[in-house]
Amino acid sequence: MKISSEICNRQFEKALLDYRFHGVNQMEEQLQGLSALDQLLYMKNWIDNTQWDAEDLIRSRLRSADEGMQLKRQIDALNQQRTDLVERLDDMIFEHLSEVSPLSDARLSTETPAWAIDRLSILHIKIYQMRQETLRAEADQEHIEACQQKLRILESQHKDLSLAIDQLLEDMRQGVCRVKTYKQMKMYNDPKLNPILRNE
Repeated sequence: MKISSEICNRQFEKALLDYRFHGVNQMEEQLQGLSALDQLLYMKNWIDNTQWDAEDLIRSRLRSADEGMQLKRQIDALNQQRTDLVERLDDMIFEHLSEVSPLSDARLSTETPAWAIDRLSILHIKIYQMRQETLRAEADQEHIEACQQKLRILESQHKDLSLAIDQLLEDMRQGVCRVKTYKQMKMYNDPKLNPILRNE
């Protein structure tokens, strides 16, 4: 299995374009023929796009309390899916590198590759959304210029994060960096761990 920021960026861009431009309503058909890694990456960005839209919708003051609660539950479910996908991706990466023995003085990374890749996926959406703001015909020039500046910063962050991910993966391959999976252990969706759900 080969993984790099280039592979991640390619699948993230494909998912984003399918979701935003190509009118694809379901992601399942788009997964056919993809490798297991590409499927995970595509699903990751698709879920991030879906959650982004739900986060926008829930902030509307025009929604009823019932609609808001439905959206909150949708966001919780999407966030759990997102976390599960990230941990599956880490498992895949760690399995691929399982034969690498870290050097005795290997540093310990505070972040796993998949959680950095998670941030890369979300950056794709931020860049898309900010670019859309720079193209709004009804927006004033001050707004356009402010968003253009923010877009440049986001694009710089995307470049830096892509490089950092590749460096982390290469350091892991060389054994100069060791990484542990720090499970999120989300408790609020689990009736066994959330006392409110347990007592309902």
